[in-house]
Amino acid sequence: MQQSTHDDLIQLRRDLHRHPEPAWREFYTTSRIVEECERIGVDELLVGPDVLADGERNAVPDDDELQRWHDRAREVGAREDVLERTEGGYTGAIAILDRGDGPTVGLRVDIDGLLREEATDDDHTPVREGFRSETEGMHACGHDAHATIGIGVLEAIKESDFAGTLKVFFQPGEEMVAGGKPMAKGGHLDDVDALLAVHVGLDHPTGEIVAGVGGFLAVHHFRADFAGTPAHAGGKPNAGENAVQAMATAIQNLYAIPRHEDGPTRVNAGMVGGGTATNIIPEAAFIEGEVRGETTELMEYTRERAERVLDNAAGMHGCSVELSTVGEAPSATSDQALVDIVLDAATENTDVDTPTERDDLGGSEDATYLMQRVQEHGGHAAYVGVGTDHPGGHHTATFDVDEESIAIGVDVLTDSILGIDDQEQ
Repeated sequence: MQQSTHDDLIQLRRDLHRHPEPAWREFYTTSRIVEECERIGVDELLVGPDVLADGERNAVPDDDELQRWHDRAREVGAREDVLERTEGGYTGAIAILDRGDGPTVGLRVDIDGLLREEATDDDHTPVREGFRSETEGMHACGHDAHATIGIGVLEAIKESDFAGTLKVFFQPGEEMVAGGKPMAKGGHLDDVDALLAVHVGLDHPTGEIVAGVGGFLAVHHFRADFAGTPAHAGGKPNAGENAVQAMATAIQNLYAIPRHEDGPTRVNAGMVGGGTATNIIPEAAFIEGEVRGETTELMEYTRERAERVLDNAAGMHGCSVELSTVGEAPSATSDQALVDIVLDAATENTDVDTPTERDDLGGSEDATYLMQRVQEHGGHAAYVGVGTDHPGGHHTATFDVDEESIAIGVDVLTDSILGIDDQEQ
């Protein structure tokens, strides 16, 4: 095995940045991860269907969309054997190092991009340095850095005196909060004693490590499809059942759901549409939205009332509505035992100038499914923030990461895993 350098990791991150792929379409990304894991020489490498629970995926694109991204991955160099194993959108991987008796430690990194266009200005580093996205998507949240950190940690642990088992979970579909649940239910977390999940940025600068990120809002993403009856808007307006009117009524009343005494809740109608022509009573309309809560119980409170609103709005206007789940994730808490270990590793790292014990995310993340799974089986979990200077906010066209933070993330997470190992011996 030829050991990679920091520059090699930067080149990997830039390659992934050039080829961002959204949920369940991470074909090239999975292929590159497989190549790197084989170069390192892991003891076991699981891909696609082997890492995901059957029947648990949400927000899977249609066959034509999957095939388009599958073909594109082949064109840019994805390996044929990996394309065969991930066909149908079964992306992602788990790399396992078995170093004998000792704790089983997990590291979760997400790998998907976002369907948004990247900035084209010359002052945007990926443009200036020649690694801007070559697809209609973009790594606008740092998942290219996450996957790279996963590879870096895997290699560093391979070269260390770690005793035990390390599992690195390269999770697809986080941006749709769709990949955490099938990976968590795949069975590979049930023997994990300690799980670390990681995210760069989160408005923390390069040189800061947050040992335990919390404040995750439980979230449910839904789609509501309204069906009515078309009619000529001028000649027979009374003969139609207006699906757009039902949709509009629903939107207004979604925002009227009462807040709860036990904590914050959220609701948002993020995408809406419908209708066919200005002179036709609309027969179809849709809402893609979300509800959130400080706890899973608060999210369920808001979800129950949102579904009531949607049903009643449809009924008011003589329409029907079909509800489907696009993605979801529970809340979660970082365990203090792991937070302490990560904080010690950060404090001892000379490149970390601001070791921080805890901070709240204020958003949602489906790593919570993996964290919850480990905790339910008696293990501990923590979500680690690796600060990075980024010129644009997360999910914006100008988002980028300070590549120096990748090495910091690799070092702190590696030392944390070795710290877990020492504590368990």
